[in-house]
Amino acid sequence: MITVSLILCLILSAASQAALGDRTLSKGSRGSEVKALQNKLVQLGYQVGKVDGIYGKSTVAAVKRFQKSRGLKADGIAGDKTIRELKRLTGESTTSSGKQVGFKNADFQLLARCVYAEGRGEPYIGQVAIGACIMNRIKSSSFPKTIAGVIYEPKAFSAVDDGQINLQPDETAIKAAREAMNGSDPTNGAVYYFNPDKTTNKFVWSRPQIKKIGKHIFTR
Repeated sequence: MITVSLILCLILSAASQAALGDRTLSKGSRGSEVKALQNKLVQLGYQVGKVDGIYGKSTVAAVKRFQKSRGLKADGIAGDKTIRELKRLTGESTTSSGKQVGFKNADFQLLARCVYAEGRGEPYIGQVAIGACIMNRIKSSSFPKTIAGVIYEPKAFSAVDDGQINLQPDETAIKAAREAMNGSDPTNGAVYYFNPDKTTNKFVWSRPQIKKIGKHIFTR
């Protein structure tokens, strides 16, 4: 005879083993897919508080911020469109527990797109420098720990804000991105860069300058 307790245990067990995308998630949802959702939000720079698999107020707020930044309906509910966009941006580069499993092709392609969008027209070494700056941010405790997290951190790159991140990179940008991903760093540790002819932002001007490469000044 199947008892109510057994049914409840089966339901809870199924929820704990579900994968992100199996169902719509909203306030009150629990389980491994909620934890995966939270980890992806954190990767992209949207803080959710404790990553605990519980869809609470902080997670709702983070989902709304993400949806608003991506032009989605900001209702705080993680439905198909929201989850699909999260997966696309993060490149599925972590496990459901948030453990990084190394750079995948999606990571490299995103890096190349960012190098192209931010640096086309710059000399080759300047494009490598942009890629290196992104890679340096991953190593820093002040930034997200994935390529997608760094690039899609809110207001981090103008190419994301204006949509140029979706342009297809040319061979030069692809080569530069590969060199940066393999460890080349002509910036000597920079985590910021800016064009002095176009930028009046007081924060970036206040950063300790390392060197100028092409039109960009690279800073710590």
